[in-house]
Amino acid sequence: MAFNLIRFLKRLLPQKERFKRYSELEHRLGYRFKNLQLLDRALTHRSYIYAPENSSTGSPQDDGLSANERLEFLGDSVLGMVTSQFLYENFPDKSEGDLTKLKATLVSEATISRIARSIPLGKYLNLSEEEDKSGGRQRTSIIADAYEAVIGAIYLDGGLAPARRVIENQILKRCLELASDKTFYNYKGELLEYMQALGLGMPRYEILVEEGPDHQKKFTIAVLAKGRRMGKGEGLTKKEAEQRAAKMALENIDKILGESQKENDE
Repeated sequence: MAFNLIRFLKRLLPQKERFKRYSELEHRLGYRFKNLQLLDRALTHRSYIYAPENSSTGSPQDDGLSANERLEFLGDSVLGMVTSQFLYENFPDKSEGDLTKLKATLVSEATISRIARSIPLGKYLNLSEEEDKSGGRQRTSIIADAYEAVIGAIYLDGGLAPARRVIENQILKRCLELASDKTFYNYKGELLEYMQALGLGMPRYEILVEEGPDHQKKFTIAVLAKGRRMGKGEGLTKKEAEQRAAKMALENIDKILGESQKENDE
């Protein structure tokens, strides 16, 4: 019995410490949780659940805490629905295609991670020591997923109204600013449209280098058209590297096509 009591206290004390820190985050979100365990789960990365320092057996913790993937799934849906309604009501003159592009920008990983950093959400995440030391608190994919999980937690805790309020205050009120920011521009989409208009077919993306451990990969990717390299980009995700490659291709495409035409003429 004494052993079980010690295990219970070891689990309880870290939870209390985490809960103390959350009041600051609640203030930044503009929402006070009735059930802080929902917020705790939303901020818990899977690395924390299986971390050796949190479990003597190396198996998931048995204190009821689970990772945030399911809340992320829910939050993603809530974010998408609220954003779609907002755009439908506020941009009556835009076509379906324009609304789709605008929504894609607003709910993109780049946008959500930028909002998450502004809170700053990474400060409150529950990560393993290894993930923490490797820069997980600022990793785009981790903080974007956690932000969506927080939206899901707010929805479960208080319903759609407070979730909508947080999304509108933190993302949608900045709609035009975020949508016009070239940081989030869809260079891949523009390159595809441009190449097809020129009759060059579809661009092809090729991984040149993939390095680093699984939790901190770095990719170098080239974009090619008809076997000719148009651009190259690096990033911590394939998507990021492809976007940078496409951006370079758009900057170089006229010059490259001119050189290609000159070679053909000769």
